[in-house]
This record gives sequence, C-alpha cells and structure tokens, in this order.
Amino acid sequence: MRKTGILSSQSVGAGRFRAFVPHPLPPRPKLKLTADDYDLVERANRALGRLDGVTTLLPDPSLFIYFYVRREAVLSSQIEGTQSSMSELLLFESDARLGGQRDDVEEVSCYIKAMNYALHRIREDGFPLSLRLIREAHSLLLAKGRGQQRGPGEFRRSQNWIGGTRPGNAVYVPPPPDLVVDCMGALEKFLHDDPVRTPVLAKAGLMHVQFESIHPFLDGNGRMGRLLITLLLCAEDVLREPLLYLSLFFKQNRDEYYRRLQAVRDSGDWEGWMRFFLTGVYETAQQAVAMSRAILRLFDQDRRKIEAAGKAPGSALQVHQVFQRHPILTIREATDVLPMTFPTVAAAVRTMQELGMLKEMTGRQRRRLFGYAPYLAILGEGTEP
Repeated sequence: MRKTGILSSQSVGAGRFRAFVPHPLPPRPKLKLTADDYDLVERANRALGRLDGVTTLLPDPSLFIYFYVRREAVLSSQIEGTQSSMSELLLFESDARLGGQRDDVEEVSCYIKAMNYALHRIREDGFPLSLRLIREAHSLLLAKGRGQQRGPGEFRRSQNWIGGTRPGNAVYVPPPPDLVVDCMGALEKFLHDDPVRTPVLAKAGLMHVQFESIHPFLDGNGRMGRLLITLLLCAEDVLREPLLYLSLFFKQNRDEYYRRLQAVRDSGDWEGWMRFFLTGVYETAQQAVAMSRAILRLFDQDRRKIEAAGKAPGSALQVHQVFQRHPILTIREATDVLPMTFPTVAAAVRTMQELGMLKEMTGRQRRRLFGYAPYLAILGEGTEP
C-alpha cells in the first residue's frame, strides 16, 4: 500500500483530531500502469486532439467557447450547491430580473471572470500557472456571493474540514493552516516539472487530487480545483482554447469522485483515480465534439425551416444569424445590430416563434427577452439544478 501522506495530530480546545498532510508529488513509488491503462491514456489523448480541432467545424468558434465556458461555470457551481441554470445565467447577463436566484447567478458569473482573467494572464501576459495566479483567480471567484467574506485570494489561516460539524467528526481534514503554504509550494514545483517532468494528462490528474487534499482556501476549493485542470491544459498548449471541463462528469459520478479522492489518501490508490480521471477526459471530450456537431445541425435545420416558411425569409434569416451569436435578446437589441426597422425585426421574431425556434422568457409586456430555445436546450443539457 502506497503512502500518500501522514496524519498529523492536532487539537482545538479540548478536542483532538488528525489532519492529513500529503506528500509532495509525484507519487512514490511510481504509478503501476497496465496495458489497458496505456490504451486509456491513448484514447484520452486522441479525444483531446479531436476536441482541440472542434473549433474548425464551427462558423464562429468564439461563440461556442463563450457559451461552453458558461456551461462549465454553471455545472462547477452546482457541485458546490448553487441552484442556477444555464438559462438563468444568460438572463442575468442580459440584465433580466431573477429574484431569489440572483446571488447564485452572481457566483457563477464570478467563475467566468476568474476563468477569463487567468487565461488572459497565461496567454497574453505569459504568466506561469503559479501560486500567485491561483490566488488572483480565487479572489475573483469569491468576489461576490456567499464566499466573499471567506478570504478571497488568501490561503487559509484556520483549520477547515469536509463533512461533520467539527474536525473531530469530519469525513476529511486537510493539512493544518501552518503547513498550507509549504504544501502549495511543493505543488507549484510539481506543476513546473520539479523534480521530474510529468506527462500533461497525468500532471492534471495528480494535481487535482493534491489541490483538493490541501484545500488551501476557506471556500471555493472545489471550483478552483476543477478550473485548474483546464488552465493547466491551456498553459501546456494541449488545448488552444478552454474546451475541456470535467464538472458534468464529476457531477454525474459524484459518489465515485469523492470515493476516488479519499482512496488516494487512505490507501495510495493513484491508479484507480487516474483511470477514473482519464475516463472523464475521454468522455467529456467526446461529448463536447458531439455538442458542436449538434449545434451545427440545428442551425442548418432551422435555416431550412425559415426558407421553407415563405414569410420574408431574408429578414428572418438575418435575425436567425443574430440569435446564433446571442441566444437571448430583446427585439430592440436585435434591431440595433441589423439594418432593419423595429417592425421588420418584430415580424421575423414572430415567424421564428411560430416555427418553434424562439420563446419569450420573461412574461413581461415591455423589454421582453426572446430565447433561441432549441439552442439553449443543447447548451444547457445536463445543467439542470
């Protein structure tokens, strides 16, 4: 049985507990991979290659990336307990009123800001994936919502735990606060291939477990840990765009996800975790490619429906193109970007409603928002709270 850390005896008041302090990566002894494991690595790498080329299939790759990032933000936040959906996020960004869901949607919006900021720092500023960047992204992640009083951007200075009411009866207790910086410093070295170079997919899988085991922040560790997978793949140029997100896979396999994390700590089962992780990479990449193709089929089918309807198809086709770029809009917003009058755009919107493409989403009489319903259904698949 491989040891992946030590249990450090700690006390709080009159209570005692044991905190897990992970050994630095990479695992020792090395991972023992079978022929089937190597085949899984190869399939995951091929799937990533197809995913990296998916943007060449789309007429406007930036749109797919824009919405796919938002899909991940919703899913990752749902794992932490938020109840916002993809449509609610897009409505929030369209400045619609969301009532009691506003705080949840703001948290999701912060995830997007953190993602975009970190990617900009890596791609445009040439900044390494480092502790500084992790803290900066975390400060944006917790800028609003329930975590804004929980030390955004600061490594914790107090003990945290997972499950239970106190460390003594917790399911898992991360390292004591005075060891967090040392543990994270060792993780940073591993990310920079010190002491040895590690293949990127293996590095991503090992890093995720280590980050979650350290749990360096008082809040937002789950979201930050999942975000780091994508950031690492982009920083290492495995992906040109941030298109791999494992949150749906983790959400659908939540019990096994937590069980695999704990098995690494309890018995050193890195091999079991890596098989689970690589399966997630493979399946998630396949799903993203399938989603992009489904979007292309939808756009083509709806274009043909509009042409066959015979109701000013030229105007409706132009409005259709606008809704491909912005799936939730008011008639005025569509008019502002088209060389058409308000009544012409309104007529095209009615045509698209009759064809089952657009749906009014607010129930208001003024400044009504129309959503491209089938498109939103594809984007939101699996994101229902």
